Amino acid sequence: MRKELRGEERYSEIGRVECEQISALPGVLDDISLSGCKVHFPFPANVDKENEYTIFIQLSRADFPDKLQLLCCPQWTFENEDECQTEIGFSFLRSPDSPELARFIESLKNKNDPDDITSLIIEDDTDFI
Repeated sequence: MRKELRGEERYSEIGRVECEQISALPGVLDDISLSGCKVHFPFPANVDKENEYTIFIQLSRADFPDKLQLLCCPQWTFENEDECQTEIGFSFLRSPDSPELARFIESLKNKNDPDDITSLIIEDDTDFI
């Protein structure tokens, strides 16, 4: 597997992505950074790389309840015919919710900070007994 060269660190995050220009059904957020994100739609989708799209990202975190409205350009697409899905890599343009995105990325960065001892004391994952 080749190493991807990225300008910004990517964070694995799950969320719902809506874009009426691409599909009436939502896609799934795979990862996100300050400069872009990777999304997959569980069905074939047509994307024009020359167009700009407005996407709405509903994050799965309670501390970010609102949808992020982001203007973006597709950088690449991959249609996986075996799984009947389309993966899209978007780069973000200056958007109304760019400050909220920056705040969200900062919270992810702090969560992964090795100097932050709260992750050693408080566990994020839930165990069912």
